[in-house]
Amino acid sequence: MREDTLRELLTRVARGELSVDAALDRLHAWPYEALGFAVIDHHRELRWGFPEVVYCEGKSPEHVAEIVARLATHHARLLGTRATQEQYEAARERVADLAYHETARAIWLDREPDRPRQPGTIVVAAGTSDLPVAEEAALTLQLMGHEAHRIYDVGVAGLHRLVPHIPTLRRANAIVVVAGMEGALPSVVAGLVDVPVIAVPTSVGYGAHFGGLAPPFGHAQQLCHRRGRGEHRQRLRGRVLGRHHQCPVHSSRCR
Repeated sequence: MREDTLRELLTRVARGELSVDAALDRLHAWPYEALGFAVIDHHRELRWGFPEVVYCEGKSPEHVAEIVARLATHHARLLGTRATQEQYEAARERVADLAYHETARAIWLDREPDRPRQPGTIVVAAGTSDLPVAEEAALTLQLMGHEAHRIYDVGVAGLHRLVPHIPTLRRANAIVVVAGMEGALPSVVAGLVDVPVIAVPTSVGYGAHFGGLAPPFGHAQQLCHRRGRGEHRQRLRGRVLGRHHQCPVHSSRCR
């Protein structure tokens, strides 16, 4: 339940358009709902602006269906990640307007498709094998109120493919970069722009990630180079943030 929904509910009670008992019935499962195998946090949308996201991997189709059905009763949007076709079909029997994104492996619902979305976010993928993760990020952005501009298959094996997109990247407010193994592409993109770059390493593709250590150390090294006089400045939504960060590579503040 969002703040505007709660406000509308209380206003209708105050005007006499809705009985107290009817309002209590609407609020019965707020702020949470215990199902025995799960406790659904219906209050999360009021706190964070989006309902609890369902992580479907490891859950039975019946459990996913029950959780999704309860969420759909109280919220206009929902997202279930790492979902299988079987889990989706079980949930769709309970929620007729539910949708499934096969590439992103995501169950989703959006009953407010025409609401305004904030521009300025870009999702970049190094290769086609990275699309499941990239599409999950793009779908998440769209459901949470952002436009997701996609730039795909521009990995470091052929950086000339990235060059035509540089003007677009420099107009962004934030960039999500998905790349396999050592995750070289996020560092390249970070060197071209002055906005936050969210690096998402994946475990597919060629190269070596040394048990997941190579990507964060490589990205931290790039972050060091981007700092000037010990300060890393980022532009996010038109605001400039300046902070000192402890460098995990050099074990001291970068100078």
